[in-house]
Amino acid sequence: MCGIAGLIHRGKSSNVGKELQSMLQALKHRGPDSTGYALYAENDGQNFIMRFKVGENVGEGSTSVNEDESVYDARKKLVDKKLSDLGAIIVKEEKLTPYSFRYEIKYDKDLMEFSKNIEGVEMVEILSIGKSLELIKDLGDATVVAERYGLGNVKGTHGIGHARMATESGVDIKSAHPFWGYPFADVSVVHNGQLTNYWNNRRALENKGMRFMSECDSELIAVYLAQKMRSGASLKDGMQDSLKELDGVFTYLVATKDSLGMAKDTMAAKPMVLYESKDLVALGSEEIAIRTLLPQEIDTYDPYDGEVKVWQI
Repeated sequence: MCGIAGLIHRGKSSNVGKELQSMLQALKHRGPDSTGYALYAENDGQNFIMRFKVGENVGEGSTSVNEDESVYDARKKLVDKKLSDLGAIIVKEEKLTPYSFRYEIKYDKDLMEFSKNIEGVEMVEILSIGKSLELIKDLGDATVVAERYGLGNVKGTHGIGHARMATESGVDIKSAHPFWGYPFADVSVVHNGQLTNYWNNRRALENKGMRFMSECDSELIAVYLAQKMRSGASLKDGMQDSLKELDGVFTYLVATKDSLGMAKDTMAAKPMVLYESKDLVALGSEEIAIRTLLPQEIDTYDPYDGEVKVWQI
């Protein structure tokens, strides 16, 4: 059991970091092991924001190991060398934890080749690349992660998040959500459910050059949608195709630089509650998440089976 939440402000920006934190904290009972945020922030849009990790924060059941900070520093130097070799210019860099970094970079070539090169460094994983996307995930509940990464003052238009209860894999960052839609900039996905044809779809995508950093089916949805859009499909068309081609019980949220989408499989077994007004759309696995934003009396509804919806900022 996990919890997912999302919101989008139409025509304005807001403190989406704090808002999404409150929504996810209300869902802590659905997943206390790790929390992730995909925030679409007020950046200038000139350069790419790359968030990456050079090691793991290890919890119960993880196959990863804790390492000395000197190992992280050595890997970070290798990443810097790779960036230089690729012709990328580091405009700004921030060390967020001993194992995670945020870089602002100038780069105008293919992101797939870029990502393959950077992730060629042992234990390095790009969490996200985009001109507005800021993807943060770590162990702990929503408040712990937000405070660790300073998310309380992040202004933006929209975001999605996930509170995870580890069931089929260990507690570590690589298994936490959201997932970046590699190699498509500014795409992220959170998901509640299970895909039954995961391996068939994964092999098909790997044959097209896509990469996977985990065995989490949520990552497959992100890569699937990125590949669809890379091939020219709209976000909504890709989501509608997913209901035909991905088997299982699932509800997922996807975000791009200017939109938020929701899809629910044809069996509609996984919960989702939706509030929609002229200015705000908010969704959560339970209404309690939406109530943190709107404590007054409001009308909500459950999306129907096989429904796909997309909202623009």
